Amino acid sequence: MLVFNMLQKDLEVSQLRPLYPIAGQTTQPALDGSSPQIILQRPFVYFGTQYNQIYVNHNGHMTFDSPWWMYIPQSFPMYGSRDIIAPFWTDFDNTWTGLVYYKQYTNGSILNQATEDINKYFPQFNFNANWVFVATWYEMPYWLHQSAVGFFQAVLISGGQYSFVLMNYGKITPPSWNVQVGYDTINSTHHLTVPGSFSSNVLGNYSVFRDGSNVNVPGRWAFRLDHGSRGCTFQSKRYICVAHLQTADLLQCKCKYQYDG
Repeated sequence: MLVFNMLQKDLEVSQLRPLYPIAGQTTQPALDGSSPQIILQRPFVYFGTQYNQIYVNHNGHMTFDSPWWMYIPQSFPMYGSRDIIAPFWTDFDNTWTGLVYYKQYTNGSILNQATEDINKYFPQFNFNANWVFVATWYEMPYWLHQSAVGFFQAVLISGGQYSFVLMNYGKITPPSWNVQVGYDTINSTHHLTVPGSFSSNVLGNYSVFRDGSNVNVPGRWAFRLDHGSRGCTFQSKRYICVAHLQTADLLQCKCKYQYDG
């Protein structure tokens, strides 16, 4: 965890929560770049499709079949030909600063942490993690605005027949461009948009991503990805209830919005 320990010295504790360790390999800095193909140490099931590889793209999304340069966020559902997980899809440029990390875990304390987290958020599954993949976009500058940055993670977690993602948010300065957060599948059979996407609620200290949650942990959003919601766009200012996002096969948004005051 050397990389994480070095970064930790430069970050306030409030910026680290609720992030997983920031560690692993880094991608080559580039405008609209991506990681090389990453061979997964365990298969990851994404709404019925088993994948053995993934790409971490610089513009805040991950794809499975090929890297994707697209910097203009598109609203979900896209009804396209691509499976995509988008923790913070917008136009980044890390040519000079900003790093993208990725690391896999198949044993140790990170699996224990993931198992504990998923069982807390989805207690009906009696889950046991056997693989965790952590992608971190660390202080990524927005295109043409190098002083404004985004700091966030996507944590893929797999165990047996179940797959999940945690989207974790650290410091987010006001972006210059639209942002899409959520996931989409081929032909949009399954898709989800997190509140704040394409809105002013993404901004700074009032970011719905950093300040909100669907699991009562500010800055964290958790979703089941092997089988789940068939399409929902949530509308909320701050915290939203846990029940809807944890329940599979709901066809409409029926969450009773909750506020923290």
